[in-house]
Amino acid sequence: MANFAAVWDQPYLETCCRAALHRLYLCGPAGRPSGLMDDPCQRRLAAMGLCCQAPNGGFIITEAGRQRHATDILKRAAATTTAP
Repeated sequence: MANFAAVWDQPYLETCCRAALHRLYLCGPAGRPSGLMDDPCQRRLAAMGLCCQAPNGGFIITEAGRQRHATDILKRAAATTTAP
């Protein structure tokens, strides 16, 4: 129930956007290039502050994205996040 209360006030992430967030997490500092099939999700994640667009046009996960990944995908408390 504690996890449910923690995410209640966060915007819902569609399945495709959760998958895109996981791919961003796995890519680490290298990020993901723009123009791939998950580009619309990456743009949505960027609008939410969960990733940012790099100077080369690709996308890189932010600290907020790492925390959201920890709570939504890894099912951990956000305070325990570490970069891959």
